[in-house]
Amino acid sequence: MDLQTSVFNNEAEVPVVDNLVPLCELAKGLEEAGEFELAGETLRPFWRGVPHRPDTDGLNDNAKAELLLRAGTLTGWLGSAKQIPGAQEIAKDLVSESAGIFETLGIVEKQAEARVDLAICYWREGALDEARVTLRHVIETLGEMQSEQRLRALLNSAIVEKDALRDRESLGIYRAAAPNFDLSSNHALKGKFHNSYATVLKSLGLSENREEYIDKALVEFAAASFHFEHAGHHRFQARVENNVGFLFASIGRFPEAQEHLDRARRLFVRLQDHGAVAYADDSRAQAFLLEGRPEEAEQVARGAVRALKNGGEQMMLAEALTTHATALARLKRFELSKNTLDQAIIVAQSAGNPDRGGIAAVTAIEELIPYLSLDTLQNYYSTAESLLSNSQNRSIKTRLGECARRVLAAEFATIKSGAETYSGVPAIPSGSSLDAEVLRYEGSLIRKALEDSGGSVTRAARLLGVTHQGLAFILNGRHSDLLSIRTPVKKRRRSIIRQH
Repeated sequence: MDLQTSVFNNEAEVPVVDNLVPLCELAKGLEEAGEFELAGETLRPFWRGVPHRPDTDGLNDNAKAELLLRAGTLTGWLGSAKQIPGAQEIAKDLVSESAGIFETLGIVEKQAEARVDLAICYWREGALDEARVTLRHVIETLGEMQSEQRLRALLNSAIVEKDALRDRESLGIYRAAAPNFDLSSNHALKGKFHNSYATVLKSLGLSENREEYIDKALVEFAAASFHFEHAGHHRFQARVENNVGFLFASIGRFPEAQEHLDRARRLFVRLQDHGAVAYADDSRAQAFLLEGRPEEAEQVARGAVRALKNGGEQMMLAEALTTHATALARLKRFELSKNTLDQAIIVAQSAGNPDRGGIAAVTAIEELIPYLSLDTLQNYYSTAESLLSNSQNRSIKTRLGECARRVLAAEFATIKSGAETYSGVPAIPSGSSLDAEVLRYEGSLIRKALEDSGGSVTRAARLLGVTHQGLAFILNGRHSDLLSIRTPVKKRRRSIIRQH
Protein backbone atom coordinates (compact mmCIF):
# COMPACT_ATOMS: atom_id res chain seq x y z
CA MET A 1 0.00 0.00 0.00
CA ASP A 2 1.46 3.40 -0.93
CA LEU A 3 1.58 6.44 1.34
CA GLN A 4 -1.26 8.31 -0.29
CA THR A 5 -3.61 5.30 -0.04
CA SER A 6 -2.70 4.96 3.64
CA VAL A 7 -3.70 8.55 4.30
CA PHE A 8 -7.07 8.20 2.63
CA ASN A 9 -7.79 4.98 4.57
CA ASN A 10 -6.96 6.80 7.78
CA GLU A 11 -9.47 9.51 6.97
CA ALA A 12 -12.29 7.06 7.73
CA GLU A 13 -10.90 6.44 11.20
CA VAL A 14 -11.18 8.65 14.25
CA PRO A 15 -7.61 9.51 15.18
CA VAL A 16 -6.61 8.98 18.79
CA VAL A 17 -3.56 10.09 20.69
CA ASP A 18 -2.12 6.56 20.60
CA ASN A 19 -1.98 6.75 16.81
CA LEU A 20 -0.16 10.09 16.73
CA VAL A 21 3.43 8.82 16.44
CA PRO A 22 2.63 6.48 13.51
CA LEU A 23 0.68 9.35 11.94
CA CYS A 24 3.76 11.55 12.26
CA GLU A 25 5.86 8.86 10.59
CA LEU A 26 3.35 8.74 7.75
CA ALA A 27 3.54 12.53 7.38
CA LYS A 28 7.34 12.32 7.37
CA GLY A 29 7.25 9.84 4.49
CA LEU A 30 4.98 12.12 2.49
CA GLU A 31 7.23 15.08 3.28
CA GLU A 32 10.29 13.20 1.99
CA ALA A 33 8.38 12.51 -1.24
CA GLY A 34 7.70 16.24 -1.61
CA GLU A 35 3.96 15.87 -0.86
CA PHE A 36 3.92 18.69 1.69
CA GLU A 37 0.22 19.56 1.46
CA LEU A 38 -0.82 15.92 1.85
CA ALA A 39 1.55 15.52 4.77
CA GLY A 40 -0.12 18.50 6.44
CA GLU A 41 -3.54 17.00 5.87
CA THR A 42 -2.36 13.83 7.59
CA LEU A 43 -1.78 15.81 10.78
CA ARG A 44 -5.04 17.75 10.45
CA PRO A 45 -6.65 16.26 13.60
CA PHE A 46 -3.81 17.79 15.64
CA TRP A 47 -2.62 20.71 13.51
CA ARG A 48 -4.51 23.33 11.51
CA GLY A 49 -1.51 24.11 9.33
CA VAL A 50 0.67 27.17 8.87
CA PRO A 51 0.92 29.44 10.86
CA HIS A 52 -0.78 27.65 13.76
CA ARG A 53 0.82 25.78 16.62
CA PRO A 54 -0.22 22.12 16.86
CA ASP A 55 -2.50 20.99 19.69
CA THR A 56 -0.26 19.18 22.16
CA ASP A 57 -2.64 19.04 25.13
CA GLY A 58 -2.72 15.64 26.80
CA LEU A 59 0.26 14.26 24.87
CA ASN A 60 3.20 12.53 26.49
CA ASP A 61 6.63 14.08 25.87
CA ASN A 62 7.61 11.74 23.03
CA ALA A 63 4.37 12.26 21.11
CA LYS A 64 4.51 16.01 21.75
CA ALA A 65 8.08 16.22 20.40
CA GLU A 66 7.16 14.20 17.30
CA LEU A 67 4.17 16.41 16.54
CA LEU A 68 6.14 19.62 17.06
CA LEU A 69 8.91 18.35 14.79
CA ARG A 70 6.59 17.38 11.96
CA ALA A 71 4.57 20.59 12.21
CA GLY A 72 7.80 22.60 12.34
CA THR A 73 9.45 21.01 9.31
CA LEU A 74 6.24 21.21 7.30
CA THR A 75 5.85 24.87 8.28
CA GLY A 76 9.31 25.47 6.83
CA TRP A 77 8.61 23.60 3.60
CA LEU A 78 5.11 25.00 3.09
CA GLY A 79 6.30 28.46 4.04
CA SER A 80 8.91 28.21 1.30
CA ALA A 81 6.51 26.75 -1.26
CA LYS A 82 3.76 29.30 -0.56
CA GLN A 83 6.11 32.17 0.36
CA ILE A 84 4.31 32.69 3.68
CA PRO A 85 5.71 35.65 5.68
CA GLY A 86 7.22 34.66 9.02
CA ALA A 87 6.93 30.93 8.35
CA GLN A 88 10.62 30.19 8.90
CA GLU A 89 10.60 31.86 12.32
CA ILE A 90 7.56 29.81 13.35
CA ALA A 91 9.23 26.67 11.99
CA LYS A 92 12.41 27.37 13.97
CA ASP A 93 10.44 27.82 17.20
CA LEU A 94 8.53 24.55 16.77
CA VAL A 95 11.58 22.52 15.75
CA SER A 96 13.73 23.99 18.53
CA GLU A 97 11.09 23.10 21.12
CA SER A 98 10.99 19.57 19.72
CA ALA A 99 14.78 19.25 19.87
CA GLY A 100 14.76 20.34 23.51
CA ILE A 101 12.23 17.65 24.45
CA PHE A 102 14.14 14.93 22.59
CA GLU A 103 17.31 16.04 24.37
CA THR A 104 15.58 15.72 27.74
CA LEU A 105 14.35 12.27 26.77
CA GLY A 106 17.86 11.29 25.68
CA ILE A 107 16.77 10.25 22.16
CA VAL A 108 19.93 11.22 20.29
CA GLU A 109 18.83 10.34 16.74
CA LYS A 110 15.57 12.31 16.98
CA GLN A 111 17.36 15.26 18.55
CA ALA A 112 19.80 15.18 15.61
CA GLU A 113 16.91 15.07 13.13
CA ALA A 114 15.38 18.16 14.71
CA ARG A 115 18.72 20.01 14.69
CA VAL A 116 19.24 19.28 11.00
CA ASP A 117 15.75 20.60 10.24
CA LEU A 118 16.52 23.69 12.29
CA ALA A 119 19.69 24.24 10.25
CA ILE A 120 17.64 24.00 7.05
CA CYS A 121 15.41 26.82 8.31
CA TYR A 122 18.52 28.93 9.00
CA TRP A 123 19.79 28.11 5.51
CA ARG A 124 16.53 29.20 3.87
CA GLU A 125 16.81 32.55 5.63
CA GLY A 126 20.43 32.93 4.47
CA ALA A 127 21.83 32.67 8.02
CA LEU A 128 24.68 30.41 6.92
CA ASP A 129 26.83 30.77 10.05
CA GLU A 130 23.98 29.62 12.28
CA ALA A 131 23.26 26.72 9.93
CA ARG A 132 26.94 25.74 9.86
CA VAL A 133 27.30 25.75 13.65
CA THR A 134 24.09 23.76 14.14
CA LEU A 135 25.11 21.09 11.63
CA ARG A 136 28.63 20.83 13.02
CA HIS A 137 27.14 20.17 16.46
CA VAL A 138 25.02 17.35 15.03
CA ILE A 139 28.00 15.75 13.28
CA GLU A 140 30.14 15.96 16.43
CA THR A 141 27.34 14.55 18.57
CA LEU A 142 26.76 11.55 16.31
CA GLY A 143 30.47 10.86 15.82
CA GLU A 144 31.06 7.97 13.43
CA MET A 145 27.56 6.56 13.93
CA GLN A 146 26.16 5.27 10.63
CA SER A 147 22.79 6.97 10.67
CA GLU A 148 20.48 8.75 8.29
CA GLN A 149 20.67 11.93 10.35
CA ARG A 150 24.46 11.99 10.10
CA LEU A 151 24.09 11.73 6.31
CA ARG A 152 21.56 14.56 6.32
CA ALA A 153 23.90 16.68 8.41
CA LEU A 154 26.83 16.04 6.06
CA LEU A 155 24.70 16.77 2.99
CA ASN A 156 23.40 20.05 4.36
CA SER A 157 26.88 21.06 5.57
CA ALA A 158 28.12 20.74 1.99
CA ILE A 159 25.16 22.77 0.73
CA VAL A 160 25.90 25.53 3.25
CA GLU A 161 29.56 25.72 2.19
CA LYS A 162 28.56 25.84 -1.47
CA ASP A 163 26.19 28.73 -0.82
CA ALA A 164 28.93 30.48 1.17
CA LEU A 165 31.07 30.29 -2.02
CA ARG A 166 33.45 27.85 -0.32
CA ASP A 167 33.29 25.39 -3.19
CA ARG A 168 36.43 23.45 -2.28
CA GLU A 169 35.19 22.91 1.27
CA SER A 170 31.89 21.68 -0.14
CA LEU A 171 33.56 19.36 -2.64
CA GLY A 172 35.66 17.82 0.11
CA ILE A 173 32.56 17.03 2.17
CA TYR A 174 30.80 15.42 -0.80
CA ARG A 175 33.80 13.28 -1.73
CA ALA A 176 34.31 12.07 1.84
CA ALA A 177 30.61 11.33 2.33
CA ALA A 178 29.96 9.60 -1.02
CA PRO A 179 30.73 6.02 0.19
CA ASN A 180 28.27 6.43 3.07
CA PHE A 181 25.51 7.59 0.74
CA ASP A 182 26.16 4.62 -1.52
CA LEU A 183 25.15 2.37 1.39
CA SER A 184 21.87 4.21 2.01
CA SER A 185 18.57 2.74 0.81
CA ASN A 186 16.77 6.11 0.99
CA HIS A 187 16.21 7.16 -2.64
CA ALA A 188 15.07 10.68 -1.73
CA LEU A 189 18.19 11.30 0.35
CA LYS A 190 20.48 9.83 -2.29
CA GLY A 191 18.81 11.99 -4.93
CA LYS A 192 19.44 15.11 -2.87
CA PHE A 193 23.08 14.10 -2.45
CA HIS A 194 23.69 13.59 -6.18
CA ASN A 195 21.83 16.78 -7.12
CA SER A 196 23.74 18.92 -4.63
CA TYR A 197 27.07 17.26 -5.48
CA ALA A 198 26.40 18.06 -9.14
CA THR A 199 25.80 21.75 -8.38
CA VAL A 200 29.21 22.20 -6.76
CA LEU A 201 30.90 20.29 -9.60
CA LYS A 202 29.08 22.58 -12.04
CA SER A 203 30.24 25.66 -10.12
CA LEU A 204 33.87 24.53 -10.03
CA GLY A 205 33.77 23.38 -13.64
CA LEU A 206 32.57 26.78 -14.83
CA SER A 207 34.78 28.90 -12.56
CA GLU A 208 37.96 26.88 -13.20
CA ASN A 209 37.22 25.86 -16.80
CA ARG A 210 37.39 22.18 -15.85
CA GLU A 211 35.59 20.18 -18.51
CA GLU A 212 35.89 16.96 -16.49
CA TYR A 213 33.90 18.58 -13.67
CA ILE A 214 31.15 19.58 -16.10
CA ASP A 215 30.97 16.01 -17.41
CA LYS A 216 30.88 14.64 -13.87
CA ALA A 217 28.13 17.12 -12.95
CA LEU A 218 25.92 15.84 -15.78
CA VAL A 219 26.46 12.26 -14.56
CA GLU A 220 25.52 13.28 -11.02
CA PHE A 221 22.39 15.10 -12.23
CA ALA A 222 21.34 11.94 -14.08
CA ALA A 223 21.86 9.89 -10.91
CA ALA A 224 19.80 12.42 -8.92
CA SER A 225 16.94 12.21 -11.41
CA PHE A 226 17.02 8.40 -11.20
CA HIS A 227 16.73 8.38 -7.40
CA PHE A 228 14.05 11.09 -7.27
CA GLU A 229 12.00 9.12 -9.79
CA HIS A 230 12.21 6.04 -7.57
CA ALA A 231 11.27 8.15 -4.55
CA GLY A 232 8.34 9.73 -6.40
CA HIS A 233 9.82 13.10 -5.53
CA HIS A 234 8.56 15.27 -8.41
CA ARG A 235 9.46 18.52 -6.67
CA PHE A 236 13.14 17.68 -6.59
CA GLN A 237 13.07 16.20 -10.06
CA ALA A 238 12.03 19.67 -11.16
CA ARG A 239 15.04 21.14 -9.34
CA VAL A 240 17.31 18.79 -11.25
CA GLU A 241 15.75 20.00 -14.52
CA ASN A 242 16.36 23.58 -13.43
CA ASN A 243 19.99 22.92 -12.53
CA VAL A 244 20.70 21.08 -15.78
CA GLY A 245 19.08 23.89 -17.73
CA PHE A 246 21.26 26.53 -16.11
CA LEU A 247 24.37 24.43 -16.71
CA PHE A 248 23.54 24.25 -20.44
CA ALA A 249 22.98 28.03 -20.50
CA SER A 250 26.35 28.58 -18.84
CA ILE A 251 28.16 26.66 -21.59
CA GLY A 252 26.21 28.38 -24.37
CA ARG A 253 23.77 25.58 -25.29
CA PHE A 254 20.76 27.88 -25.06
CA PRO A 255 18.02 25.88 -26.86
CA GLU A 256 18.65 22.89 -24.58
CA ALA A 257 18.84 25.20 -21.59
CA GLN A 258 15.45 26.77 -22.23
CA GLU A 259 13.91 23.34 -22.78
CA HIS A 260 15.03 22.15 -19.34
CA LEU A 261 14.26 25.46 -17.60
CA ASP A 262 10.76 25.63 -19.07
CA ARG A 263 10.09 22.03 -18.04
CA ALA A 264 11.23 22.78 -14.48
CA ARG A 265 8.97 25.81 -14.24
CA ARG A 266 5.95 23.89 -15.52
CA LEU A 267 6.50 21.22 -12.87
CA PHE A 268 6.79 23.83 -10.11
CA VAL A 269 3.64 25.59 -11.30
CA ARG A 270 1.77 22.28 -11.32
CA LEU A 271 2.92 21.67 -7.73
CA GLN A 272 1.83 25.23 -6.76
CA ASP A 273 5.28 25.82 -5.27
CA HIS A 274 5.56 29.60 -5.54
CA GLY A 275 9.03 29.76 -4.02
CA ALA A 276 10.36 27.19 -6.47
CA VAL A 277 8.69 28.99 -9.39
CA ALA A 278 10.55 32.16 -8.33
CA TYR A 279 13.78 30.12 -8.07
CA ALA A 280 13.19 28.80 -11.60
CA ASP A 281 12.40 32.29 -12.89
CA ASP A 282 15.67 33.63 -11.50
CA SER A 283 17.53 30.84 -13.32
CA ARG A 284 15.64 31.64 -16.54
CA ALA A 285 16.47 35.34 -16.18
CA GLN A 286 20.17 34.55 -15.72
CA ALA A 287 20.04 32.33 -18.79
CA PHE A 288 18.46 35.16 -20.80
CA LEU A 289 21.29 37.46 -19.68
CA LEU A 290 23.89 34.93 -20.78
CA GLU A 291 22.13 34.75 -24.15
CA GLY A 292 22.11 38.54 -24.52
CA ARG A 293 18.35 39.00 -24.06
CA PRO A 294 18.07 41.65 -21.30
CA GLU A 295 14.45 42.59 -22.01
CA GLU A 296 13.20 39.06 -21.34
CA ALA A 297 15.59 38.76 -18.39
CA GLU A 298 14.25 41.93 -16.78
CA GLN A 299 10.64 40.85 -17.10
CA VAL A 300 11.23 37.38 -15.67
CA ALA A 301 13.55 38.60 -12.91
CA ARG A 302 11.04 41.25 -11.84
CA GLY A 303 8.48 38.51 -11.28
CA ALA A 304 10.94 36.45 -9.25
CA VAL A 305 11.73 39.39 -6.96
CA ARG A 306 8.05 40.16 -6.48
CA ALA A 307 7.34 36.54 -5.48
CA LEU A 308 10.23 36.41 -2.99
CA LYS A 309 9.72 39.79 -1.31
CA ASN A 310 7.71 38.58 1.68
CA GLY A 311 8.60 34.91 1.96
CA GLY A 312 11.55 35.17 4.33
CA GLU A 313 14.07 33.40 2.04
CA GLN A 314 16.58 36.21 2.03
CA MET A 315 19.40 34.40 0.24
CA MET A 316 17.19 33.69 -2.76
CA LEU A 317 15.83 37.23 -2.67
CA ALA A 318 19.34 38.75 -2.68
CA GLU A 319 20.29 36.64 -5.70
CA ALA A 320 17.07 37.53 -7.55
CA LEU A 321 17.59 41.24 -6.82
CA THR A 322 21.12 41.03 -8.25
CA THR A 323 19.84 39.32 -11.39
CA HIS A 324 17.12 41.95 -11.83
CA ALA A 325 19.59 44.78 -11.30
CA THR A 326 21.94 43.33 -13.93
CA ALA A 327 19.13 43.24 -16.47
CA LEU A 328 18.14 46.82 -15.60
CA ALA A 329 21.73 48.02 -16.05
CA ARG A 330 21.96 46.41 -19.48
CA LEU A 331 18.78 48.24 -20.42
CA LYS A 332 20.50 51.51 -19.35
CA ARG A 333 18.15 51.97 -16.39
CA PHE A 334 21.11 52.76 -14.16
CA GLU A 335 19.46 54.53 -11.23
CA LEU A 336 16.94 51.76 -10.66
CA SER A 337 19.69 49.17 -11.09
CA LYS A 338 21.84 50.85 -8.43
CA ASN A 339 18.95 51.05 -5.98
CA THR A 340 18.18 47.37 -6.56
CA LEU A 341 21.80 46.34 -5.98
CA ASP A 342 21.94 48.40 -2.79
CA GLN A 343 18.84 46.57 -1.64
CA ALA A 344 20.47 43.21 -2.47
CA ILE A 345 23.51 44.09 -0.35
CA ILE A 346 21.32 45.10 2.59
CA VAL A 347 19.13 41.99 2.33
CA ALA A 348 22.15 39.67 2.18
CA GLN A 349 23.97 41.31 5.08
CA SER A 350 20.83 41.45 7.22
CA ALA A 351 20.39 37.71 6.69
CA GLY A 352 23.98 37.02 7.70
CA ASN A 353 25.00 36.00 4.18
CA PRO A 354 27.91 38.31 3.27
CA ASP A 355 28.88 36.48 0.08
CA ARG A 356 25.64 37.31 -1.72
CA GLY A 357 26.10 40.93 -0.71
CA GLY A 358 29.66 40.85 -2.02
CA ILE A 359 28.49 39.54 -5.39
CA ALA A 360 25.95 42.37 -5.58
CA ALA A 361 28.73 44.91 -4.89
CA VAL A 362 30.94 43.35 -7.58
CA THR A 363 27.99 43.45 -9.98
CA ALA A 364 27.55 47.18 -9.28
CA ILE A 365 31.13 47.87 -10.37
CA GLU A 366 30.87 45.63 -13.43
CA GLU A 367 27.55 46.93 -14.69
CA LEU A 368 27.42 50.55 -13.52
CA ILE A 369 30.98 51.88 -13.83
CA PRO A 370 30.10 54.53 -16.47
CA TYR A 371 27.34 55.82 -14.21
CA LEU A 372 29.03 55.83 -10.78
CA SER A 373 31.24 58.46 -9.16
CA LEU A 374 34.76 57.53 -8.08
CA ASP A 375 33.80 57.63 -4.38
CA THR A 376 30.86 55.31 -5.00
CA LEU A 377 33.04 52.88 -6.96
CA GLN A 378 35.58 52.82 -4.15
CA ASN A 379 32.85 52.17 -1.60
CA TYR A 380 31.45 49.28 -3.64
CA TYR A 381 34.90 47.78 -4.01
CA SER A 382 35.61 48.08 -0.29
CA THR A 383 32.28 46.39 0.44
CA ALA A 384 32.94 43.59 -2.04
CA GLU A 385 36.46 42.96 -0.77
CA SER A 386 35.28 42.73 2.81
CA LEU A 387 32.24 40.54 2.16
CA LEU A 388 34.03 38.13 -0.19
CA SER A 389 37.17 37.66 1.91
CA ASN A 390 36.38 33.98 2.57
CA SER A 391 35.20 33.05 -0.93
CA GLN A 392 36.95 30.09 -2.55
CA ASN A 393 35.20 30.54 -5.89
CA ARG A 394 37.91 31.28 -8.45
CA SER A 395 35.61 33.12 -10.85
CA ILE A 396 34.41 35.39 -8.06
CA LYS A 397 38.00 36.12 -7.05
CA THR A 398 38.86 36.87 -10.67
CA ARG A 399 35.90 39.24 -10.91
CA LEU A 400 37.01 40.95 -7.70
CA GLY A 401 40.53 41.39 -9.06
CA GLU A 402 39.18 42.87 -12.28
CA CYS A 403 37.07 45.26 -10.22
CA ALA A 404 40.24 46.42 -8.45
CA ARG A 405 41.74 47.22 -11.85
CA ARG A 406 38.64 49.10 -12.95
CA VAL A 407 38.56 51.19 -9.79
CA LEU A 408 42.26 52.01 -10.15
CA ALA A 409 41.69 52.92 -13.80
CA ALA A 410 38.91 55.28 -12.72
CA GLU A 411 41.26 56.83 -10.17
CA PHE A 412 43.97 57.32 -12.80
CA ALA A 413 41.45 58.90 -15.16
CA THR A 414 40.50 61.32 -12.39
CA ILE A 415 44.15 62.16 -11.79
CA LYS A 416 44.68 62.69 -15.51
CA SER A 417 41.80 65.14 -15.59
CA GLY A 418 43.45 67.19 -12.85
CA ALA A 419 40.72 66.62 -10.30
CA GLU A 420 43.17 64.83 -7.99
CA THR A 421 46.97 64.67 -7.85
CA TYR A 422 49.57 62.43 -6.34
CA SER A 423 53.02 64.01 -6.56
CA GLY A 424 55.87 62.35 -8.37
CA VAL A 425 53.89 60.71 -11.20
CA PRO A 426 55.43 61.44 -14.63
CA ALA A 427 53.40 63.15 -17.33
CA ILE A 428 51.43 61.13 -19.86
CA PRO A 429 53.13 60.89 -23.27
CA SER A 430 51.03 61.57 -26.32
CA GLY A 431 50.01 58.68 -28.55
CA SER A 432 49.65 56.15 -25.72
CA SER A 433 46.82 53.65 -25.84
CA LEU A 434 44.37 53.64 -22.95
CA ASP A 435 45.48 50.20 -21.72
CA ALA A 436 49.17 51.12 -21.94
CA GLU A 437 48.49 54.42 -20.20
CA VAL A 438 46.59 52.77 -17.37
CA LEU A 439 49.30 50.13 -16.96
CA ARG A 440 52.03 52.77 -16.89
CA TYR A 441 50.14 54.82 -14.36
CA GLU A 442 49.60 51.75 -12.21
CA GLY A 443 53.32 51.06 -12.12
CA SER A 444 54.29 54.67 -11.49
CA LEU A 445 51.76 55.27 -8.75
CA ILE A 446 52.38 51.97 -6.99
CA ARG A 447 56.17 52.31 -7.14
CA LYS A 448 56.05 55.82 -5.67
CA ALA A 449 53.58 54.79 -2.96
CA LEU A 450 55.66 51.74 -1.99
CA GLU A 451 58.83 53.82 -1.82
CA ASP A 452 57.14 56.49 0.30
CA SER A 453 55.70 53.86 2.66
CA GLY A 454 58.95 51.97 3.15
CA GLY A 455 57.69 48.96 1.22
CA SER A 456 54.50 48.48 3.25
CA VAL A 457 51.64 47.39 1.01
CA THR A 458 49.11 48.41 3.65
CA ARG A 459 50.47 51.95 3.94
CA ALA A 460 50.92 52.23 0.17
CA ALA A 461 47.29 51.23 -0.30
CA ARG A 462 46.23 54.00 2.07
CA LEU A 463 48.30 56.55 0.14
CA LEU A 464 46.62 55.47 -3.08
CA GLY A 465 43.14 55.45 -1.56
CA VAL A 466 42.59 51.74 -2.28
CA THR A 467 42.42 48.64 -0.14
CA HIS A 468 45.23 46.25 0.76
CA GLN A 469 43.70 43.36 -1.16
CA GLY A 470 43.05 45.50 -4.23
CA LEU A 471 46.71 46.54 -4.34
CA ALA A 472 47.87 42.97 -3.64
CA PHE A 473 45.89 41.71 -6.66
CA ILE A 474 47.65 44.22 -8.90
CA LEU A 475 51.12 43.54 -7.48
CA ASN A 476 50.83 39.78 -7.80
CA GLY A 477 49.45 40.08 -11.30
CA ARG A 478 50.50 42.81 -13.73
CA HIS A 479 53.26 44.43 -11.64
CA SER A 480 55.21 41.55 -10.16
CA ASP A 481 58.38 43.51 -11.00
CA LEU A 482 57.50 45.76 -8.04
CA LEU A 483 57.32 42.92 -5.53
CA SER A 484 61.01 43.44 -4.66
CA ILE A 485 60.15 46.88 -3.29
CA ARG A 486 57.62 45.60 -0.76
CA THR A 487 58.67 44.47 2.68
CA PRO A 488 58.44 40.70 3.40
CA VAL A 489 54.91 39.57 4.15
CA LYS A 490 54.39 38.79 7.82
CA LYS A 491 52.32 35.80 8.81
CA ARG A 492 48.71 36.82 9.37
CA ARG A 493 46.13 35.15 11.54
CA ARG A 494 43.91 34.80 8.45
CA SER A 495 44.86 35.26 4.83
CA ILE A 496 43.21 38.05 2.92
CA ILE A 497 43.38 35.97 -0.25
CA ARG A 498 42.88 32.25 0.28
CA GLN A 499 45.12 30.05 -1.82
CA HIS A 500 44.15 26.67 -3.30
